[in-house]
Amino acid sequence: MDLLARAQERYGAEYRQIWEGSFAEYLDIVRRDPAVARLAHSRLYDMVRQAGVRDTSDGPEFAFFDDQLFGIKPVLRRILEYFSAAAMRADAHKRVLLLVGPVGTAKSHLVMMLKRGLEEYSRTDAGALYGLVGCPLHEEPLHLIPPALREEAESELGVTIEGSLCPRCQARLDASHGDLSAFRVERLFLSENRRVGIATYAAGEEKTQSLSDLVGKPDLAQLAAVGREDDPQVFDFGGELDRASRGLFEGIELLKWVPELLYTLITVSQERQIKAPDFPVTYLDTVLIGHTNAAEYQRYIADNKNEAIRSRLYMVRVPYVLRVRDEEAIYRRMVDEARLAQHLAPGTLKVMAQYAVYSRLYQPADRSLSRWDKLRLYDGDRIQDIVEHRVEDLHQEFPDEGMAGLSPRDSFNVLTQALGLTSVPCVTPIDVLRTFRVFVAERKFLGIQRPEEWKALDDAIGVVRQEYDRLVKETVMEAFVHAFEDSAQSLFARYLDEAEAFIRKDRLRDPVTGELRQADEKLLRQVEDQLGVSESSARGFRDEILVAVGAAARRGEPIRWRDHPRMEQAIKQQLFQDVRNLVRTATTVRNPDPAQEAKLADVKEALGGQGYCSHCSEALLAYAGSLLSHD
Repeated sequence: MDLLARAQERYGAEYRQIWEGSFAEYLDIVRRDPAVARLAHSRLYDMVRQAGVRDTSDGPEFAFFDDQLFGIKPVLRRILEYFSAAAMRADAHKRVLLLVGPVGTAKSHLVMMLKRGLEEYSRTDAGALYGLVGCPLHEEPLHLIPPALREEAESELGVTIEGSLCPRCQARLDASHGDLSAFRVERLFLSENRRVGIATYAAGEEKTQSLSDLVGKPDLAQLAAVGREDDPQVFDFGGELDRASRGLFEGIELLKWVPELLYTLITVSQERQIKAPDFPVTYLDTVLIGHTNAAEYQRYIADNKNEAIRSRLYMVRVPYVLRVRDEEAIYRRMVDEARLAQHLAPGTLKVMAQYAVYSRLYQPADRSLSRWDKLRLYDGDRIQDIVEHRVEDLHQEFPDEGMAGLSPRDSFNVLTQALGLTSVPCVTPIDVLRTFRVFVAERKFLGIQRPEEWKALDDAIGVVRQEYDRLVKETVMEAFVHAFEDSAQSLFARYLDEAEAFIRKDRLRDPVTGELRQADEKLLRQVEDQLGVSESSARGFRDEILVAVGAAARRGEPIRWRDHPRMEQAIKQQLFQDVRNLVRTATTVRNPDPAQEAKLADVKEALGGQGYCSHCSEALLAYAGSLLSHD
């Protein structure tokens, strides 16, 4: 199907879902599927859960947020706990959900996902909802049922009926002398662009904030004709809260609102009613979500005058992520969305992520651990025999960890600046680290960072670069090893033969002379020395390796050199030791001979298989040469 046909089919599918009928027909729909009459919190909660819920040892994980939000699973669980309680009409549904965190923690993105999700959900059978035709609030048609009959209707239909007719629909009902056939019902499709069920309000300067932006105002043209401000036909239900009826309302920078607007929002959350000046109260069913930065929240709660509002907020902290892998995933999504034309050398995003996460961490109270150790532990590495519960203790040590430091936006701005500074269509980790130094210096000059923060950010560059230097040498030396996998496996097989001969006190036949000889303890010790295995514990180490190989053989599984972590490390180090001089020479000689040229070509080809382009592979080799020349 070509693009035009696909576009036509998409629109056709939506318009085929349009439905309009009588109130009696709607009652039949509710009897068949009571979920169509759910309240807003319940609908949103069902929407998230329908995408899938995974049970884990840490608690549920929600597939709805997969591939978009990273490293904040505890935050998402807390938010879904709120929606779960609100869906059951517990006290939570009378409070505004407030997301609090530093800039760049995806608070807005999270709310955007919920808004777009509701739009799509309302177009499915599971998420279908209906409203009264002509009602400015698209209100639930069951509001037409008189209060005296609601208990009976709830029992018959299997629903909860909450709320009353809006003033305009009440006036229509009065004008028709209670004739319910005068009302038609339509299926609703939530849409922020069409201002149906989803709305957003961003606070401007105090003097520009007006209550009418939230609750609407009289239509002056209609007022001149009717003559009464409290006439429902005169009032324009164009406020953002009115538009959010049946769906979701987002309040941006919520705590910067003037008190009049905040108290109106709190009234809506507590009483589910809008009170416009000189106008009857209007029932409203919507999810209220606000967000603000951490500094604004701290300032706000410090003022005792705000106690009444604070108690009506359901606050959820949204910190920066503290795992490098999660931060890197955020950058990958940002890069994909930006559609950058330039190439990013392998490791570039990881270096950015390491730097950003390092800036958010506190020095552990246990001085035997560094901030870098802490970064590694949070990312899943295991060092110094640190057990799981101690890692959790580190998390609990500073409850506000992650509420300060560099934001993903800062890091992405640095990446953008690095792309602009490089003269080739590629950016490397070193380019990014250089630009981070410029970035920190600028913040220091502008007074954005306090002296202790500036020093921490500056020190982080050296720490991250030290780790990158280690990775560079390992990457380049691995590429220099001819047929690396074959060489490593061959060394592993030889170690096993020699270790087995040593343990059994057997003799081996020399492949060159054919003579029988003792096990080559020199080779065994060369490999074991790479791991710091002492001579007194060498036999135990050899036994451990042979037991692992024997167990794999009994299962019918071949064992490779990478299958045993300690052996993998030892073999790498042994092979790297053998080629170190070759690497140093080949990457620093100005005019390499033909053999060296051939070797460099092989290395660049190997690096190309790891994602390096011609520009960043040249840069990597030059940088590795400079590092090795100083070793």
